[in-house]
Amino acid sequence: MLPIDFDVVLLTLHVLAATIWVGGQIVLAALTGPLRRAAPAAIAPAARAYAWVAWPAFAVLIGTGAGLLARAGDTSDAYKMTLMVKMVFVLLSGVGAALHTFVKNPSLKGIWASVGLISALCVVLLGVSIVEAP
Repeated sequence: MLPIDFDVVLLTLHVLAATIWVGGQIVLAALTGPLRRAAPAAIAPAARAYAWVAWPAFAVLIGTGAGLLARAGDTSDAYKMTLMVKMVFVLLSGVGAALHTFVKNPSLKGIWASVGLISALCVVLLGVSIVEAP
C-alpha cells in the first residue's frame, strides 16, 4: 500500500476545496434557470448558502496551493510558467466570483459569473497538467 503522508493529505484538501469551488459554481449555474422559473426568490438565498461554503474552500485552495508550492522543490521552467498562468486564473476566478456577488446589474452579474467559472475551469486544467508533469 502507498503511504498516506502530509503531501497526500495536503493534495487531498486542495482537490476537495477545488471540487467545492468549481463544482459548486457549475451546480449553481445549472440550477439558476430552473429556480428562476419555479421559485425566483430562492436564487439569492441558494447563492448565499453556497458562498458560506465556497469562500472558505477558496481560502483552503490558496493555503494548500501555497503549501504544495513550498514543498515542490526544484521545478522546470515549463512548470513555473504553467504555475504562473494558473495563479492568474486563480486571481481571475476569485475576482469574477466576488464581483458577481457585488454588482447589481443582471448583465454584469452574468459576465462576472462567467469570468469566475471559466477561470476556475482553466485552473483545474492547469492544475491537472502540473500534477501530470514528469
